[in-house]
Amino acid sequence: MAQRRSGCLPLILGLILIAVWVGGEESDLPPLQTEAFDPRSPRRPLPQFERETYVIQDRDGPARDSMGTAFVVDSDGVWLTAEHVTHGCARFGLEEDGMPIAVSRVLESREADVALIRDGQQSVAILPLTARAPEPGGLGYHMGFPAGEPMVVQSELIGAADARRGMADSAEPVLVWAERSRQPERDGTLSGISGGPTLGEDGHVVGVNSASTDRRGRVLTTDPAAVIRLVEAARAVDERAQPRPIAGLSDADRQFRQWLASGIIRRAFCDVDD
Repeated sequence: MAQRRSGCLPLILGLILIAVWVGGEESDLPPLQTEAFDPRSPRRPLPQFERETYVIQDRDGPARDSMGTAFVVDSDGVWLTAEHVTHGCARFGLEEDGMPIAVSRVLESREADVALIRDGQQSVAILPLTARAPEPGGLGYHMGFPAGEPMVVQSELIGAADARRGMADSAEPVLVWAERSRQPERDGTLSGISGGPTLGEDGHVVGVNSASTDRRGRVLTTDPAAVIRLVEAARAVDERAQPRPIAGLSDADRQFRQWLASGIIRRAFCDVDD
């Protein structure tokens, strides 16, 4: 495989956008109101299974301004992203015409790394969800903005596992994928793809991008059943989209570019209080 190359300029430009966004009158920006959803209460404990556990970044560390990805699942302005993308943000926004547009209502899952945005930009089209994970060996297409630039990562599903963030007591259900190729080809971390959709070969969203391990070439995504539990708890999604099957990486990249042009997938920006 040809060596991939990547620079940090797009990420720097993204952080500059955050600085410009909050550099004016902060009173004009709605503060982020966060709700929590956790089905793992003592009354409704989820079953525990012995399976491989991955340790990923510590969510309880100091929050900082950052950039991720989000995608729309209901035309009234309901979006999904990763919970660690919204966690600790004082203000949160979705990009439109090169600037973040602030949102104020987010429902964060405490079961898995997924968050639902209630008041994002409206859309004429949405991405279709499913609770069913692909079979091991199936292909997935991770979409988002690593280092601030659009990219599709093709991977092969290894199977289900658990993930722990730092020293957290509880584990999150995830799917583990082995990276195969990228479009466009470039090296570097996948940071910034978090919160974007992972689509299966049948065109359904089968997870939200959560983490990656550069050394092992693994991509972790949320369990799709956990995503559906959050969506159903929010009672904010009442539409179903028709999936479009994906015929390989080039087709995935073509669909991704169309969705970028129509605003279905966007960069997301987090601003934290100093």
